Amino acid sequence: MADSPNDVAQAWLDNLDEALQAGNIDGALELFDDECFWRDFVSFTWNLKTLEGKAEIRRMLEARLADVQPSGWNLAEDATGDAAATEAWVNFETGTARGWAHLRLRDGKCWTLLTTMQELKGFEEKKGPNRDKGVAHHITKGRKSWLELKEEQEARLGYEEQPYTVIVGGGQGGIGLAARLRRLGVPTIIIEKNQRPGDSWRNRYKSLHLHDPVWYDHLPYLKFPDDWPVFAAKDKIGDWLEHYTRIMELNYWSGTECTKARFDEAAGEWIVDVVRDGEPVTLRPKQLVFALGVSGYPNIPKFDGADSFLGQQHHSSRHPGGGDWTGKKAVVIGSNNSAHDICADLWEHGADVTMVQRSSTHISRSESLMDLGLGDLYSEKALANGVTTEKADMLFASLPYRILPDAQKPVYEKMAERDAEFYSQLKAAGFDLDFGEDGSGLFVKYLRRGSGYYIDVGASQLIIDGRVKLANGQVDKITGNAVVLDDGTELEADLIVYATGFGSMNGWLADLVSPEVANQVGKCWGYGSDTPKDPGPWEGELRNMWKPTNVENLWIHGGNLHQSRHYSTYLALQLKARMEGLETPVYELQQSHHAR
Repeated sequence: MADSPNDVAQAWLDNLDEALQAGNIDGALELFDDECFWRDFVSFTWNLKTLEGKAEIRRMLEARLADVQPSGWNLAEDATGDAAATEAWVNFETGTARGWAHLRLRDGKCWTLLTTMQELKGFEEKKGPNRDKGVAHHITKGRKSWLELKEEQEARLGYEEQPYTVIVGGGQGGIGLAARLRRLGVPTIIIEKNQRPGDSWRNRYKSLHLHDPVWYDHLPYLKFPDDWPVFAAKDKIGDWLEHYTRIMELNYWSGTECTKARFDEAAGEWIVDVVRDGEPVTLRPKQLVFALGVSGYPNIPKFDGADSFLGQQHHSSRHPGGGDWTGKKAVVIGSNNSAHDICADLWEHGADVTMVQRSSTHISRSESLMDLGLGDLYSEKALANGVTTEKADMLFASLPYRILPDAQKPVYEKMAERDAEFYSQLKAAGFDLDFGEDGSGLFVKYLRRGSGYYIDVGASQLIIDGRVKLANGQVDKITGNAVVLDDGTELEADLIVYATGFGSMNGWLADLVSPEVANQVGKCWGYGSDTPKDPGPWEGELRNMWKPTNVENLWIHGGNLHQSRHYSTYLALQLKARMEGLETPVYELQQSHHAR
């Protein structure tokens, strides 16, 4: 009788445990397949690191095994699959932390292993049976209420007492990270120039809705109610973020702008100059996190003649939406998510709209993406199958970037087949389509470059029908009343919207810290796939995201709602460990190959 998946997985774990505790690296490597990947989030490397092949795993274990002291590798629940292909959820410990892992075995040997730090021993969150009592049940004179104590603490932090961490940027990323840090007891202030939490959503064009479904978008700890719409409106998200900030009791300095930051080497802390409600304040945190979104400054191309244009022109990030554009001509330069949304918005409000497509774009119909791309991880079906948000995040991370494209290609082959008529109609309308550089589709394109796609929620039909016109080519120049393409085509315009994307996140650092620091950190996002907008060499993890950068005590946090939620776990633990003075030797700090 063949061994059960539990027997296969636990036997492998027992053998790994025995080899690692004995310092027998050769014995440990025998347990790995010739093609193998070990992706570690903080637990072994104090880094986000993918080890590809036995040689890289050996190098890591030789450097880190004695210090990490791993033990207690056990199944967290029943394994699945069979003796030939086994998957398992695993609990383990190190000398300083408790971890959670995901394991894939092929014929009893490891193909992929994801190890993650979940909590630091002795510095656990005060939750469940360890939660604070909240009140002392004895009566004394002069007792202060919860509200009084909260207001006193808020009044002191940043003035009489300094935060350990300052987060610059109070959108969903900064808010979610601050919630995790608060639960870990890390004094933190969020700096946000807008007047209210959620304004970064409220200030976008009025028709904006999330294109990702609700199951993908939860914030840490507090999930959306089960009647929350699948695709929430931007103002609804803004309100949720505002209430979340209050419920989670975050130190959120709205109406505050960071004007400059510099590191004081002698004191080992940052000097962060901010203006809060018109008053200058200097903060001195040990750690500085930039959480300014998934990208940097708006990218506005410099076209000849733009200064002579007589109508309105602005970047997509400044487009308000709505209004009455009846009888007006609008040209939207770009063909990705924002371009489609804005074209639809302008068409709805009476404009004669033309989209200028300068390069090919991947399009996934929302229904197909939810079913084929996300359905097994983020959906009601997934929840019914026991795939919680936390498991879905881990499963998504369990495929290293080296093998993710091949895992994604069948999804998009099926999508191309299912939606063949839709794609045929788009091509007939002149739309230049792609499925990514190598057919790996939307998510891989997002990870490589953060752009180049549209999740269709209706605008594609406007192009198919000709209600939104389409022009292909590069912009040659702009005149007083038109956009002129390189083939001589003149597109009359009363409005030009530049849906032309954003720069790298480290662009913020050049202004707020220095150009030298921005270049020392290097390009953010992409992983070295050597595809358009993601130059090599191969790096294997997203550049500078959620992990130590080449500038000590400076961190980058961002991504979509899913990434902000998941990876904030590991960034928060890295910050907490440093606050408590734990040794955090970073294994193979990622080199900076590309400046801004």
